[in-house]
Order: sequence, then C-alpha cells, then structure tokens
Amino acid sequence: MEAVILILGLLIVAFMALGVYVTVKVVGAAKRGVDRTITQARRTVEDGALRAKSFGQSGVAGELAQMRLALRTSMRSTQEALQAGVAEDASLSESVGLFHRLSAHGRELDEELKRLEREPDRATVATLLPGLKQRTKRITHSADSLRWAARDRARRFADDDLEALNTQIDVEAGALRHWTVEEPSAGAAPHAGADRSGAGRMRGAPVGQEGPEALTARDPRLETGHPWQKAARPEPTN
Repeated sequence: MEAVILILGLLIVAFMALGVYVTVKVVGAAKRGVDRTITQARRTVEDGALRAKSFGQSGVAGELAQMRLALRTSMRSTQEALQAGVAEDASLSESVGLFHRLSAHGRELDEELKRLEREPDRATVATLLPGLKQRTKRITHSADSLRWAARDRARRFADDDLEALNTQIDVEAGALRHWTVEEPSAGAAPHAGADRSGAGRMRGAPVGQEGPEALTARDPRLETGHPWQKAARPEPTN
C-alpha cells in the first residue's frame, strides 16, 4: 500500500511539473509573439514618420530623415532576402554572417542619425552631413550587393533547373512519339487468305490486337493531381 501511495505521489508531482513546464513555454511563446507585434508596429510607425519628414521637411531635418529611411529600407530588405535564401541554400550562411557584422554598423549609424535629429545646433549638424551621407551610401551599397547577389544566385539555380527539366521533357516527348510501322518487303507476295488488315499492325503487336501498342509504361507522375488538372469525365454506359 505504501508503494502504491508513493507511486501515485510521484505521478502527481510529475504531472504538476509537466503542467508548469508547458505553461511556462506557452507564456513565453505568447510574450515573444506580443513583443514581435509591438516591435513591428513601432517600426511601421517610425518608418511612416520618417517618410513624412523626408517629404514634408526641407534642410537638415529632411536630409537626416531621408538617410535613415534609405538605410532602414535597404537593411531590412537584405535581411529578409538572406533569411529566405539560407533556408534553401546553406552556402549563404557566410553572407548572413557578413550581414550581421554590417548590421552593427547600420544600427550605430541609425542611432547617430536619430540623435542628430534632436540636435538644436543645425549649423553643426549641417557640417556633418557629407560624412554621414558617405557612411550611409557605403552601408546601403554593401547591403544591396549582398541582396542582389543572393537573388541572382537563386535565379541562376532556378534557370539551370528549368533548362535541365526542359531537356528531359524534350527527350521524353521524343520517346513518346517514337514508333516503327512494319512495312512489307518488296519481293514478298501476299499469301492466299491472308488478313490484309494485318499489314498496318505495329511491330510486335500480338495477334488479335488492333491499333498501336504503347511502347512505354504509364508515367507515375500522371497519377498525381495538380491544381490545374481537370477531373476526368466518366465514360457513358449503355
């Protein structure tokens, strides 16, 4: 009896620990989801404010907003392209590492531009604009280079795969159209009572079978349904 009570107690403790673990995981996942939503909303609002400043303000404030907007747009686009490509192409992992190093410089520049937006001494900020523009151009150029290189690589792989697929389809199409019709020899005379309709039979066709015999087996790919494939109509029965 004591052993049974001990086992039941251990099971209860195990279930309680499991419940606590699942609860912590669910709460953590929900918190991360909320944090991502808040971050995305804050980023959208900030990008909208920068876009409004870049078009609505002139002078130093407008130029700072334009630099921040160009920097953030380029870095975000490159990050999304690399994250999408590395899942299918492991060789992009080195590019992702380089982008992480570039992101550190991008964040530092973005923070500096953000501080300068609140700087009241516009004359001093105006003297810093040429150097800031150069840094922004160098960072965005590097980010754009990584992004377009990853896209060109993915497009090249897709073109190579499509070219190989087209070649295989051409070969298959030629094989499906390849048939040989048995032709009578020039010096052979027809036998009496011979079936004249047998002259047009396919070579190797069994006796009693009309029409050409399929030279290749059914393609198993035809058994797989596709979104564009229409359902076969049932044959009418008498």
